[in-house]
Amino acid sequence: MSEGAQAAPHCGFVAVIGAPNAGKSTLVNALVGSKVSIVSPKAQTTRTIVRGIAIYGQAQVIYVDTPGIFAAKQRFDRAMVAAAWTGAGDADVIFFVVDGARTLDADSERILEQLKTSGRKALLVLNKVDIADKGKLLDLTKRLNESGNFSEIFMVSALTGDGLDRIKDYVAKAMPQGPWMFPADDISDMPGRLLAAEITREQLFLQLNQELPYSCAVETERWEDRKDGSARVEQNIYVSRDNHKAIVLGEGGKRIKNIGAKARAELESLLDRKVHLFLHVKVKENWREDRGMFSAWGLDFNA
Repeated sequence: MSEGAQAAPHCGFVAVIGAPNAGKSTLVNALVGSKVSIVSPKAQTTRTIVRGIAIYGQAQVIYVDTPGIFAAKQRFDRAMVAAAWTGAGDADVIFFVVDGARTLDADSERILEQLKTSGRKALLVLNKVDIADKGKLLDLTKRLNESGNFSEIFMVSALTGDGLDRIKDYVAKAMPQGPWMFPADDISDMPGRLLAAEITREQLFLQLNQELPYSCAVETERWEDRKDGSARVEQNIYVSRDNHKAIVLGEGGKRIKNIGAKARAELESLLDRKVHLFLHVKVKENWREDRGMFSAWGLDFNA
């Protein structure tokens, strides 16, 4: 830690909430300056609370990336939405991320209403402004600003980095004075086993079509640190049906090999060490009702 940070450290939490596919995880990764949360073009990729840690001068900022908030019906989906609101509840600052390239959808409307009910002020982050129609963006900004929920509005592109410096300056000043909670070189508090599972799950989203990735779960069953500095990682990919298993494996096992190769390369880059990754595809019809799965992701089974 620098002498300045020792003299007057500041530290706090920023909860990042929004509807599915608003770009929350891409935003958190960009603000942290490193990949801490998986991303894909598909909605509802994030399933659990992910904390990314950034340092701006004397301030340590812990960004809390949350699952997308939507009208959840199934137990697993309700648990994800509950986790998102829990992440917002204790935060020093709340970002409400809205896709600036789209009209305000029903999910975002519900979040806005719940923010009003809670009485919490938030920062409005209009994302994807690089691809937004300027006229529609101004109309959207006006409508949201008139709600009275927002103390500040930021227009950004998490993908290109436009507008992020202003956010960093704002949150650095907004963090309460207090000691840093994490070592200066930490970028996340996610355990290695869960990070590895998330990286593999990201590949399922990127390489499988349509709804199948939502029917899959990944669990790191074994992690062995080897004497040569490498790691041996064994994971189970759970699918809900037998025909899903065949799809994940691919013809002659080609797809699972490609998923494993891409996930391994990503892990090696993030961990800066050699990784031996072994994937096993198993049918587990009711994994969405497995209390152990909920516990591993930090989700409330009874939400």
